[in-house]
Order: sequence, then C-alpha cells, then structure tokens
Amino acid sequence: MSETVIIAGVGMTKFAKPGANEPYPVMGANAIRDALNDAGIGYDAVQQAYAGYVYGDSTCGQRVIYDVGMTGIPVINVNNNCSTGSTALYLARQAVEAGIVDVALALGFEEMRPGALGSNFTDRKDPFELFDTETDALVGHAEVPLALRYFGGAGMAHMEKYGSTLTDLARIRAKASRHAVNNPLALFRKEVSPQDVLDAPVMWDGVMTRLMACPPTCGAAAAIVVSERYAKKHGLDTTVRVIGQSMTTDTPSTFDSHDMMRVVGYDMTAAAAAQVYEQTGIGAADMDVVELHDCFAHNEMITYEGLGLCPEGGAPKFIAEGDNSYGGQVVTNPSGGLLSKGHPLGATGLAQCYELTRQLRGTAGTTQVEGARTALQHNLGLGGACVVTMYQAQ
Repeated sequence: MSETVIIAGVGMTKFAKPGANEPYPVMGANAIRDALNDAGIGYDAVQQAYAGYVYGDSTCGQRVIYDVGMTGIPVINVNNNCSTGSTALYLARQAVEAGIVDVALALGFEEMRPGALGSNFTDRKDPFELFDTETDALVGHAEVPLALRYFGGAGMAHMEKYGSTLTDLARIRAKASRHAVNNPLALFRKEVSPQDVLDAPVMWDGVMTRLMACPPTCGAAAAIVVSERYAKKHGLDTTVRVIGQSMTTDTPSTFDSHDMMRVVGYDMTAAAAAQVYEQTGIGAADMDVVELHDCFAHNEMITYEGLGLCPEGGAPKFIAEGDNSYGGQVVTNPSGGLLSKGHPLGATGLAQCYELTRQLRGTAGTTQVEGARTALQHNLGLGGACVVTMYQAQ
C-alpha cells in the first residue's frame, strides 16, 4: 500500500543576479535549514536526499548538504535541465510514497553565469542536436541565442496557427510583474504595462522583446517530504498533500509533427497533465492556483493550453479576459513566475513547490490566493522532461 505524501517544510532563498549571489553551498544550505525549521525537524531525521543542479561538477549536492549535516545517508545528484528541481521532488515523493523512507529532502540550487545559456562541453555530441536540427528546419538559424530560438519559434507557431499576437505575450509579462510586486523573494518587483513590454529592446523582431524572457538567476529552494504517518506521529503540519504527480519525456511527436510548440515540450506537458488528472479525478477547471514554467512569455501562453486551463487556441481570450490572474478563472504564477522571480535552473521546481505549499497553508501573505485548496505545478526541461504535480490542502 502506498503512503500519503506530505510536504512538511519548505525553504527558499531570495533569487539574485549572477555575481550578486552567495556561493552555491551557502544558498543551498540556507534553503535546507529554512525547510527543516519550517517542518520542525532536525537534519538527523532525513533518510534520503535528492540534490538538483544543472551547472556544477559531480557531487555538488554533497558539498551543499555536508554543511548542514554528515549522517551518511544516500545523496543522489539530479540533473534534468530546467525540470531538475521537480525531478528531485519526484524522486523524493516516490521514495516516501513507496514506504522506502519516511523523510526525504528535495533540494535544488544553481549558481549561474551572466548571459545566455550554453554548453560547458564542446568536445562531444550536444544533447540538443536533434532539437537544433528541427528548429533550423522550422524557423531557420536566426542569430539569437539557442533558448530564444526554441521558445520564440514556439510562439511564432502559435501566432501562425491561432492568431495570437505580441500584445498577448506582453499582457502575460505585465501580469507577472503585477504579481511579483507582492513577492519579497522575486528578483524583479517593478510593475510594467503591456506597452512597456512592447517598448523594451527587441531580441527577435516580431517575436520577442527583452522583457518577455526570464533572466539568468542564482538561488536555492528545498522541501521536506514525509509520510503522513510520520507527520502525525511527530506532530508535523499535514496541511499540504501531494495527490498526483507525473513525469514525461519526449515522444516521436516532438520532431515528427514538425511543430515548434511540440519541439519545446507541448506534448510532454499535455501528457503529464492528463496523467495527473486521471490519477486524481480532478481536472484543470478545479485548480485554484497554478505555478507554471514561464521561462518565456511564449511558453506560458502555450502551457495554458497544454495544461487544459483553456482550449487549444484559446489562450488569447484567456489572457484578454484576465482568467490567468486574481479574480479570474485560476491565478497563474502568483509568485511572479520565472519572468519576474528569476530562473535558477536547479532551484525553479522547488521554488514553485515553496510558493504552492504556502498558498495551500494560507500563509502566502501578499501573494495569497483567497481560499486556495487545490494547486498545480508545471516544470519543464528541454532535452527533455516535464513534471506536473498536484497538491491539495486537507
């Protein structure tokens, strides 16, 4: 029989621009200590740890965790591109749900460099080779950084297929800024208008301005994942349960459909969401709050449809009517999302968990979604993997 899985504690550092951050061992250890304090347990209670990061050498996870404690437990280092943090959470949830351990730590951290993402290894096959080949075929080899070509190309595909516009993307970014004003842990807290977004420096003519892309960021976040049995025995907070979770990877449709939205993971998102809805018997229409992977405004737009928050092609109407914010159908990214909060790759999935745990506890302060009871998390990594997690308050 599977155990009921509880998020007993969460911790998160304020995200910072590269160069303004503390070293990754400090950020990671601080996030762990905050999560342990939030749960009300000591590190000696942790039986397994899953440490996620993308840019770092082997056993960086141990380097972080050893500053908190050295108890000889298994420490598993995780790298799944931008879905790394949620992959660590996925593994911790599996261990607890299967009854292998009662207490697991999921940790994510990243110390990033300024500028566009790139590979650290130029003497071997690039894992994005197939993605680059398909992107070149669909949008050409535009003189913009790799990630912009992927997600800008996906936005172009949506525009061509459904008639969405740069104004729709600008409204998404403006919404993110309005939410971030209320989040003290967000990197960018200045409110901007849709016109401000459109007037920002152009990164790809007709496709993207600078404000439509998330910034490289450094930070850390952590979660203490426990069995309900253990939580009740030790008097821990049992408010937030993980009631469904799925991880998907690419299928042939990523390339065979010749569609940039598929290249950047639309089908992974749709499949993971469908699996979670089937697991729980709860659908997209029942969500109160969603934290989704808005590395670019373009990805937020197509993810509305992939998660089923609106029909395919329905994103422009969903955006224009304010159904993605407070007072609308479902509040998306009350934290400000990656666009405003920042995107330290390994930490992002657990930062989303941090926000949603506080939302369901009713302790999110100025970002609180009134009456939030059911929440959905979406974390995407190209290459690829997608993790969708559903939480519920009890």
